[in-house]
Amino acid sequence: MGLYQQIKKTWRKSPEAKALNRQRIIEWGKQPATLRIDVPTRLDRARSLGYRAKQGIIIVRQRVTHGGRKRESVSGGRRSKNSSSHKIVSLSLRSIAEMRTARKYPNYEVLNSYYVGRGKYYEWYEVILVDPNSTQIISDPKLNWICDPQHRRRAFRGLTSAGKSIRGLRTKGKGAEKARPSNGANHNRLK
Repeated sequence: MGLYQQIKKTWRKSPEAKALNRQRIIEWGKQPATLRIDVPTRLDRARSLGYRAKQGIIIVRQRVTHGGRKRESVSGGRRSKNSSSHKIVSLSLRSIAEMRTARKYPNYEVLNSYYVGRGKYYEWYEVILVDPNSTQIISDPKLNWICDPQHRRRAFRGLTSAGKSIRGLRTKGKGAEKARPSNGANHNRLK
């Protein structure tokens, strides 16, 4: 069994890892919502999603509030449009984490993200960011596709893995005819 498979197995099944995770979550709750970190918490997952320890690639841990959709109870009187406290249910927490990270680091592009923990009120994701202007990235044949102009602001346009999942692009064939190229484009085609 290789090193990364061993890390993966330890993360999933080891009781020591679960105890360590509980301590981490208590510490992470006291830290800021968006925090740049030096080393990924789950090295095997980060490597499988494209992370390399090189100049131009950084990891950011993002905190997101989890919970159900809250409906406001109207007791009477007019409510303005902006006073509602609904959650955006069309987006996953992972994609919201990617968007918030992309807003904090506008010079970087989101490559991918993965789950690292869940507490009572929050969920944490680690987002892999790539600097498209870095010479190390431009000269790397595996990563230089992200330097092209069509990949700008990927997280906001649903081009990351989490975004494609929300847009229904994980399935093909029967039942998924209206998902491509997008729901809006398909709607306009039928007008």
